[in-house]
Amino acid sequence: MHSPLQTIAFIDLADSTAAYQAMGSEEVAGVISKVTQWIGRVCEAHDGRILKFLGDGVMAEFGNSVDAVTAAVFLQQQHTKRIRRWPEPLHMGLKIGLASGAVVRMGNDAYGDPVNFASRLSDMSGSNAIWATESVINQLRTNRRHRISNRGEVLENIRYRSLGMIRIKGIVQPHPVFQIEWNDEIPTDLITIRGVLQEPELPDTEKVESHIELGWEGTNKVFVSSELPIQIGRVPDCHFVISDPRVSRKHSTIEWINGAFVLADQSTYGTWIRFTGKSASEVQLRRSQCILHSGGEMALGVPFSDASAPVLSFQVRAG
Repeated sequence: MHSPLQTIAFIDLADSTAAYQAMGSEEVAGVISKVTQWIGRVCEAHDGRILKFLGDGVMAEFGNSVDAVTAAVFLQQQHTKRIRRWPEPLHMGLKIGLASGAVVRMGNDAYGDPVNFASRLSDMSGSNAIWATESVINQLRTNRRHRISNRGEVLENIRYRSLGMIRIKGIVQPHPVFQIEWNDEIPTDLITIRGVLQEPELPDTEKVESHIELGWEGTNKVFVSSELPIQIGRVPDCHFVISDPRVSRKHSTIEWINGAFVLADQSTYGTWIRFTGKSASEVQLRRSQCILHSGGEMALGVPFSDASAPVLSFQVRAG
């Protein structure tokens, strides 16, 4: 049977496979179990209902988008603080997808477009991100004057930005996707990079892979989209190594998400990005993401205003 409009949330732990490979299975499984149970309690505390536990993730539903977004932001903020004290292999960030709409009830399970969208966005979002459909954002906009959760909280500081029209796996037409900002240290006006509308796919015989070229102090490497994700950092096992003490051991990753190169900052002090030919303000990332397009530079650990900053160049070539 159909239920009233609900907001579905998929919350998954990223990089759990790597954690299993680096540490004992029993230890990692125990940590994942504790984290997912905590996620469930947080969702319930925000008037959500757990639909199912999914191994290293949770599927929950909320009566409105405000409660769902509030829970997602709280989860990201608290989980990010907690994992800083854990061994590095256990730095498994959260990937959260949100979608609103009518769902179909069958027993204790739910089906329908919101379930499918939330699941796909969770997969696509990358570590430490919250991606949402336009239906979620529309509810936030509707409640702009009195953005109040079921628990009576006034929520004036919910921030989001458009990622543009994105092609979602398994869904024919591109859809508008938004990123919910949960890190208060990042000014909203610096987060303005939009997504790209993916062109219709060519036959396999005509496809040419997109690639990104990185350069630092005479070292240049080219990575094609099928090789991603890649890690940028100070330690030798990173795919692109920058031996500067201000660069974190594993500073950032570049992933290929739905036809775009997406940089995710995972560092202690942040990443600054400026694009070639752009007069807009620099984009500052701190445990957040942006889409890399055309070309430009990124300063790691310190801003461009520091003349000694380690600056990495990048150039994107579309397939």
